[in-house]
Amino acid sequence: MAVKLSQSLKQSQQLTMTPQLQQAIKLLTLTHLEMTNVIAEEMVENPVLEEAEIDRPVEDDSSREGSESSSSQTDIVERIVDGESGKNTKDDFDWNSYIESTSDSTPPPKSMATRDLDEMPNYENIISKGRTLAEHLEWQLRMEELSESEWGLANSIIHNINNDGYLEQPFDELLAETDLSREEGSRIIKIVQRLDPVGCGTQNLAECLLAQASILAQRSPSLELIIREHLPNLQNSNYQLIEKETGLSIERIKGIESMIREFHPRPGRLVASDDIFYVVPDIYVVEAGGEFVVTLNDEGVPRLKVSNLYRSMLEKKGGGGAQEEARDFVQEKLRNALWLIKSIQNRQQTIMKVSKAIVAQQQEFFHKGVEFLKPMVLKNIAEEIGMHESTVSRVTTNKYMHTPIGLFELKYFFNSGVGGKGGGVDISCEVLKLKIKALVENESVAKPLSDQKLAELLSRDGVKIARRTVAKYREMLGILSSSKRKVRG
Repeated sequence: MAVKLSQSLKQSQQLTMTPQLQQAIKLLTLTHLEMTNVIAEEMVENPVLEEAEIDRPVEDDSSREGSESSSSQTDIVERIVDGESGKNTKDDFDWNSYIESTSDSTPPPKSMATRDLDEMPNYENIISKGRTLAEHLEWQLRMEELSESEWGLANSIIHNINNDGYLEQPFDELLAETDLSREEGSRIIKIVQRLDPVGCGTQNLAECLLAQASILAQRSPSLELIIREHLPNLQNSNYQLIEKETGLSIERIKGIESMIREFHPRPGRLVASDDIFYVVPDIYVVEAGGEFVVTLNDEGVPRLKVSNLYRSMLEKKGGGGAQEEARDFVQEKLRNALWLIKSIQNRQQTIMKVSKAIVAQQQEFFHKGVEFLKPMVLKNIAEEIGMHESTVSRVTTNKYMHTPIGLFELKYFFNSGVGGKGGGVDISCEVLKLKIKALVENESVAKPLSDQKLAELLSRDGVKIARRTVAKYREMLGILSSSKRKVRG
């Protein structure tokens, strides 16, 4: 059987994700601290890069000169991009132009160091790190007199406790891995459960509460009885059934309930967990003269320039194969350096554009508070600043804005509208949560508001939503249903 071969030409266009483009996209998603770490790493790996001095006074015309320098470098970067696309070659690059544009006379950008300290967030709240729960428990355990086997079991228990304070692996399995008896093992786990915070190492809520009840100055059999046998009834406020089965008065039961509310259902949360988030605002919003001024946080972001040593190498001509090879190496490193500088400039400029657009569209929020957050989606900002929605999404990820009313992630401002159907008022889902929470907090404990009643009350304010929508947001807030919120008796 004959096989027919043929040739054809096909013209197509495609975008190639070069390492430089990948780096630019990655920088958009990084937090402020992550970006400064990337810059520090690049300065170590790329000998061409070094940090410019920033302690010289800024002259009156510095902004103009800095702008010209930045523009010059931007043009050069664009020419490098064209060269990598086949429109130019590296030998056509005007190195002298670059050297002149990065002279030491270029003034540094304004520093955030002059900002009023009252406007800055508390530094301890930004980058403080506490001891982990396991470390906290282990430190206390070392004060106990334990044998090697007992220490092994206790240490195994501690390192199987989750952030809430509960034992993730069954105690019997941990005990089976040792040569200790059940009586000895029970004594060890009780020691762990009485360490601070009390209740860590328990396997369920009742066991956790009992551990906390056992250290009270005066033991209460009634309290322990209700914890062991009547927690579900207590959760549903079914006081009559508890009264019938225990013989305790309703007043006594309510007193015990108040005691239990003082306990911690998740004692591990009282100690700092391993999940520490370092938050440094990328944007500061300050009210000045009745208007909100947006300022970029450039503190910790070094102003990069080319080293004088490598600049002199580029100025030399000729010199044979060795020097030409060195010049090629420097040129390659310079390309990487320029891409990094360009990517940082684009990142900062994009964050600034997005932040200004957010502030412009959320004026009521900044003037009056979170209750006035308007519905807003990525498309609204993308159209206003002339960028793609994916770019806005990347640049708002893990970026924070410090405002006069608090610290907010940029994504917080993007909320779909709810309640606008049938002529209703379109409000942000975050505002809807606040309204539902306020209604529940002010309801009668004897006759709590049902989801349908909440929907009716919201409709009086112009927010027309279905009962199932109320139920969804109520559950997101962690609010129980009306039947479980009802207090009987």
